Amino acid sequence: MAYNLPATRLLMNRLRQVMAEEGETRSRLDKVVRLIASTMVADVCSIYLRLQDGELLLIATEGLKADAVAATRLKANEGLVGLVARRAEPMAIQDAPRHSSFSYRPETGEDPFHAFLGVPILRGGRVIGVLTVQNRTERAYDDEEVDNLQTIAMVLAEIVDRIDPDALNNGGDEKRERNTASLKGRVFCEGLGYGRAVLHDPVVPAAKFFAADQVTESRRLKEGMEELKASIDRMMALDGAALGEDPRDVMETYRLLAHDPSWAEKLQEGVKSGLSAEASVDRARREHRARLQSARDPYLRERLHDLEDLDNRLLRILGGDEGKPEISEERSVLVARRLGPAELLEYSNTGLRAILMEEAAASSHAAIVARALGIPTLGGIEGLTTRIDQGDWVIVDAEDGTLHIRPDDTLYDAYKDRVSLRSDRQAAYAALKDMPARTTDGVDISLMLNAGLDLDMEMMHQVGADGVGLFRTEFQFLVSETLPRVNDQIDLYKRVLDKADGKPVIFRTVDLGGDKVLPALNLQREENPALGWRSIRFALDHKGLFRRQLRALVRAAGTRPLTVMFPMVTLPSEFEEARELLFREVDWSEKRTGQRPCKVEVGVMLETPALAYSLPELSGSAEFLSVGTNDLMQFFFAADRMTPSVSDRYDMVCPSALRFLRDVSKSCKANNIRMSACGEATGTPLSALCFVALGFTTLSMSAASIGPVKQMIRSVNLEKFQTDFLAALDAPEPDFRNQVLALAADHGVELTDG
Repeated sequence: MAYNLPATRLLMNRLRQVMAEEGETRSRLDKVVRLIASTMVADVCSIYLRLQDGELLLIATEGLKADAVAATRLKANEGLVGLVARRAEPMAIQDAPRHSSFSYRPETGEDPFHAFLGVPILRGGRVIGVLTVQNRTERAYDDEEVDNLQTIAMVLAEIVDRIDPDALNNGGDEKRERNTASLKGRVFCEGLGYGRAVLHDPVVPAAKFFAADQVTESRRLKEGMEELKASIDRMMALDGAALGEDPRDVMETYRLLAHDPSWAEKLQEGVKSGLSAEASVDRARREHRARLQSARDPYLRERLHDLEDLDNRLLRILGGDEGKPEISEERSVLVARRLGPAELLEYSNTGLRAILMEEAAASSHAAIVARALGIPTLGGIEGLTTRIDQGDWVIVDAEDGTLHIRPDDTLYDAYKDRVSLRSDRQAAYAALKDMPARTTDGVDISLMLNAGLDLDMEMMHQVGADGVGLFRTEFQFLVSETLPRVNDQIDLYKRVLDKADGKPVIFRTVDLGGDKVLPALNLQREENPALGWRSIRFALDHKGLFRRQLRALVRAAGTRPLTVMFPMVTLPSEFEEARELLFREVDWSEKRTGQRPCKVEVGVMLETPALAYSLPELSGSAEFLSVGTNDLMQFFFAADRMTPSVSDRYDMVCPSALRFLRDVSKSCKANNIRMSACGEATGTPLSALCFVALGFTTLSMSAASIGPVKQMIRSVNLEKFQTDFLAALDAPEPDFRNQVLALAADHGVELTDG
């Protein structure tokens, strides 16, 4: 059955013609299987469509009985075809009837056929069908034949995915119109959005599947790979003085993958078979995605993620400007499987109406950037990229966590009504911008902004924040392929202080590690990175990098006040060591420039329960403490906030967590340490109400949360509510959240959500 590459290219050209033809489904599919069977010298060629219930329906054949088309169905786990679909990888069998998974179907007339080759038809990382060839004689199919059938399957994917099985025998149109669909996700940034879907992952149009000139395509692919390898080599050129002896195993592995000659050879084989450079890379990407779906080994999944990332990088290089998603200033919704903070920032000025992510956590940096941009965002939407097509109209309801794909008029009318109501609420919040966050009994609460980007500072004035309670400094490190220079850091911190215009800004020093891995520095692989080498631990082990940042903060402040806090401190000794480094830089700056900040305040983030019991040792050296709810609650509940199955299981509005925070509040007062709270938990009116009732008078949150929280604060008599709240905390009901909600209602507190 061996055949040469010119014959394969001829087949590709003929398939392109068939794909472009008008006509009903059955006749086009019949032409396709006849073409494949004749070119590959096969006695049988068949196409199976995977249905929604997982069954596989025979939709075209050359060599089996014609009556079996649209009649033969295989269960999801039935036969060799089912095995190919389950494994999402090719299978070549010399004598099929002897295989343990062989399933005999008399209606197909396949008795005399022995050799079997099946490949999955992949689209968007999922198996949508299976393409098979069979021969009467027992024979072994070689690797070249397998590769070429995979290439053909990739081309067929665009036809197969649109087939309506009910129209196969009635002459109906071949296109399966996708119906309205609704998917659930997790709200990362609240709001409502409507627009056309724009896929973040590079898309290879069907028109670009085939190579017009093989030599040109081969050269383009080679040049693209050289550019890819050069860009990765640049990422590896680290600043040794700043990083010291950093482990580079992960990055080296990534680099080796890019330089792997077998990957390059496989892509070049695709071009030789008649595919364009883009289509050859896309074929590899489909295979990597499909394998990723079934991979259970963590190491293998990491390598497959790396391979898919390389595929996407190479596609963007090959596409140039055309490889970037087209964002309309009018109405676009960005759709991505995964999205890093740097990638998201590239879209910050494109007028996005919403963002959708398949794989993400609410506390990921991409989610944090989305909130900073104020763009309605849903994440953790299982199967997102397999259910949505480029250009589909979508409604993103990031209030209740629902995505509506291809909505009908009824849904759209309901959406417009929701937008109108939301606009009314936003207008009410805007009216409070210049009013104090003061309770009805005269207690002032300071509402600060969580920030990390220049554009956040504009939002500070728009929403009437009292300052910046948490400026995340690591974004500048995360969005660059190399470490930011000291002068670049000074420029950023100066701009932040200038835009604050005298309002307080609390800079959190670099919080790297865990889910925040530098593009320029991949940390060593850890079993539990949230509990590993990160934050202040990482900074103190890399004093060169850490002192450069501290120096930049001091220089940026000049003679203005400087407020700095250190993240994830577990032991008082860590805080003291970091504090000493900071004041060493203050002294150094004064000697070199003659200037020092007029006032330096140093604080600590309470993110580990251990630190809560060390506050007496910090008395006199730590001016303030800020409860970092994101990390503190995941350690308190032993629930990884990056794991969707448990991250939402434990509610901060529960007796145990609030009693712990009450003890922290008492300890801070006893040791004369100012206290505040920041993180996502402070941004909901109910959680903020609990913090205020526990004695916290400074809260830091996202810009979108300040209006609802201020409205809540201005409606509560704190003294009266606090008395009943603390009594409830000592005698909680089984459903404590509803108990607090009922208590708030009794006191006339305005809560826009729970």
